[in-house]
Amino acid sequence: MGPLNGVRIIEFAGIGPGPMCGMMLADMGATVLRIDRKHPVTHYAGQAWDSYNPGRFGVLNRGKQSVALDLKSPDGAAAALRLIAASDAVIDPFRPGVLEKLGLGPDVCLARNPRLVFGRMTGFGQDGPLAQAAGHDLNYIGLSGALHVIGRPGEPPPPPLAYLGDFAGGACMLAFGIACALYETRGSGQGQVLDSAMSEGSGLLATMMYGMAAQGAWQPKGRNRIDGGAHFYDVYACKDGRYVTIAAAEPQFYAELLQRLGIDAPDMLTERMNPDRWPEFKARFAAVFKTRTRDEWSALLEGTDVCFAPMLDFDEAPRHPHNVARKAFVEIDGVVQPAPTPRFSRTAPEIRNRPPVAGENNREALAAWGFSDAEIEALAASGAL
Repeated sequence: MGPLNGVRIIEFAGIGPGPMCGMMLADMGATVLRIDRKHPVTHYAGQAWDSYNPGRFGVLNRGKQSVALDLKSPDGAAAALRLIAASDAVIDPFRPGVLEKLGLGPDVCLARNPRLVFGRMTGFGQDGPLAQAAGHDLNYIGLSGALHVIGRPGEPPPPPLAYLGDFAGGACMLAFGIACALYETRGSGQGQVLDSAMSEGSGLLATMMYGMAAQGAWQPKGRNRIDGGAHFYDVYACKDGRYVTIAAAEPQFYAELLQRLGIDAPDMLTERMNPDRWPEFKARFAAVFKTRTRDEWSALLEGTDVCFAPMLDFDEAPRHPHNVARKAFVEIDGVVQPAPTPRFSRTAPEIRNRPPVAGENNREALAAWGFSDAEIEALAASGAL
């Protein structure tokens, strides 16, 4: 059931990075109980969409259970505190001070459960001038410096979805932090509070580039090997309008690429690392890739050492032979989604159940966490559940 089997985690409902952090821990075997809220259903792209808990389409909630509590009611807050007292860790996705106002701040919770790992994730951290400011992924990666090196020269950087700030800089960093703190607690017997800022997490992702810049090895945008400036590290359009990715950054891979593309140009070997020639070389590559379809290029280049892969969409990627062989995707309740990763040789991760709708597990989850039938009935009668 995964390396975190036996760990109990309370996740307060949020959107994006909080749920993904909980999903990563649930994928690894932790029992994650999500405390959902009462809120109206909105509409997105013409479809009814509960932004906090969209049911089976909310794949970030897979493997969890859900109880819906009114945390603004005394009974609801008391029930949440009781659940926290029986847990190993908490995921707090709110702005600083929100849980304190509900009587569920870390001081109160650690007093009830001294071994608790209290994971707090915000955009700008728990303190500092921007701590209370609203923001989203794009703001966090802008502040950290991670965004400015992305994109083409003379153009504003394209928003890289929520990959860098919310998910990598936020969810992954907090999941890593919680796992580290749980390991430390085994020896010390003491819990602690984690302050995970997505702005700082995204900055950490740019650590190598900061080091290169300090050395003078990171050049202005479009003149670096891996920022799309180099002809050997870019995305190219094919005859059918689809795309392929080329990343032949090392000389031996680059030489093989030229050979397989049928390009006999000694200057492209000798001047490979001359940024002044890159636009010219890129035009040559672009013309060649336009002569065949994406799948024809895949047949010729895939599996070789030219560092090639086709650019696949969300429908194609799960059907690619490599991903099929690796079981890289799973289907849960009719929804195809990436499988848990990384792989473990002995304690294999396993998705326990489909994403629950808000409050779906009210009674069974509370019972499993120590509430009696009478206590559950009383919570329901008071409107707290």
